[in-house]
Amino acid sequence: MAEHTSSSITIEAAPADVMRVIADFARYPEWTGEVKEAEVLAADDAGRAEKVRLVLDAGAIRDDHTLAYTWTGADEVSWTLVKSQMLRSLDGSYRLTSLGGDRTEVTYQLTVDVKIPMLGMIKRKAEKVIIDRALDGLKKRVESGA
Repeated sequence: MAEHTSSSITIEAAPADVMRVIADFARYPEWTGEVKEAEVLAADDAGRAEKVRLVLDAGAIRDDHTLAYTWTGADEVSWTLVKSQMLRSLDGSYRLTSLGGDRTEVTYQLTVDVKIPMLGMIKRKAEKVIIDRALDGLKKRVESGA
């Protein structure tokens, strides 16, 4: 079983406000850091993205890939790799937990496997960089009200 990297952050906003930012893929290049382009290719009946093309530049990992998204209730979204130039797998999730009032704990879990040989510690480092930048960017984006 592949190893994964996980981290959490507390955001001063209600879970619905956090999920609204997570679900707005078109604006990912404005706050994620690593995502340079995002295009929703398919959406479900509720308008939530089911398939998204992303252009990623995370230093050691650069790729143009497509992800399939699964929405579980209002507080969790997960994804899995559909196609990629460089990646063998890219699986992850955001899980939101209400801490009461307008506070939400966001847990981001990510597993990356590349097609080219790469040391495990370098992959974990790349995962950690992606997660930390995404969580920091998400927190700033949500709390700024943008």
